[in-house]
Amino acid sequence: MKICTIIGARPQFVKAAAVSAQIAQNPSLEEVIIHTGQHYDPDMSDVFFKELSIPKEKYNLSIGSGSHGDQTGKMLASIECALISERPDRILIYGDTNSTVAAALAAIKLHIPVAHVEAGMRSFNRRMPEEINRVVTDHISDMNFCSTEPAVQNLKNEGRGFTALLVGDVMYDCAMKFIPLAEKQCDPCAKYGLEKNNYILMTCHRPANTDNRDRLESIVKAVNDISKNIPVIYPAHPRTKSYLEKYNLKFSEKVKILPPMSYFEMIMAEKSAKLILTDSGGIQKEAFFYETPCVTMRDETEWTETIEMGWNVIVGADYNKIVEAVDSFAKCKPEYPKTKPYGDGNASGKIVRHLLKES
Repeated sequence: MKICTIIGARPQFVKAAAVSAQIAQNPSLEEVIIHTGQHYDPDMSDVFFKELSIPKEKYNLSIGSGSHGDQTGKMLASIECALISERPDRILIYGDTNSTVAAALAAIKLHIPVAHVEAGMRSFNRRMPEEINRVVTDHISDMNFCSTEPAVQNLKNEGRGFTALLVGDVMYDCAMKFIPLAEKQCDPCAKYGLEKNNYILMTCHRPANTDNRDRLESIVKAVNDISKNIPVIYPAHPRTKSYLEKYNLKFSEKVKILPPMSYFEMIMAEKSAKLILTDSGGIQKEAFFYETPCVTMRDETEWTETIEMGWNVIVGADYNKIVEAVDSFAKCKPEYPKTKPYGDGNASGKIVRHLLKES
């Protein structure tokens, strides 16, 4: 059985690392990797392939950045050509990016079955491009691999329950698999002069925050004030940097602006932080995996379990809510729950077993 795995963005590289390793152990499965080039900077792409030992891609489509329509259209055309050449039995895609939805559309029009990892997640905010991508992809896919019970229920509510397969979260697989390797290879605290459990790790990249001057200004103001009491490190996404310059917004000298981190360096920084301030989806989960409280600068989250268990707080871009949530977590760390909402750490093995049933 030939599978074309189509990836293009940093979070997908991490997820694919776990599943591709399982695929490689099964001689009846052949994997061809297609890299759309959505993330093309070496710090956002090449380093992940090397660090996580992801098999070399057969195709790099080098699409790069652009508007949603332009980027998705170019991907759709290029992926279609690759799939016509490869003639796979199935494609395997991850998450909610433009690479994901373009791959799903290209495949289904060629009558190639689609398997979607991290399916069924919903923010219920149709203004988010990611929400549209994941809804469209779930309704195209005939195998929807779900991370959580709520994801399965979301698909049932949309009449797609028959496609839902509860396997757990591949990011939890990665968290368990790669942290021992990361501990041996990097120490961001030593590298950046930080004291373990005495700094805040921040990430901010979503268009809802970066493309809106008022929201970004509120975030910068809050972080500057927070940094008066505790150091803040910020591995800055390239597009966020450009908007900071465009709006003439500046972080204080106590906020350490860093280049994008490798996966190993990032998870070590997450594990060692006192708390995480982010608008990322994946980092909310990783914060939970590594028992680090999280403050999420979004108006909603797909990962409601982290909220219900007290390890995550939604604050939007509201200055007061950001400062208050950070202060609350800094004073009192919650008790870590005993439940495991994201599976047993073998989601990738379960995914491959489902694929093998078809081969």
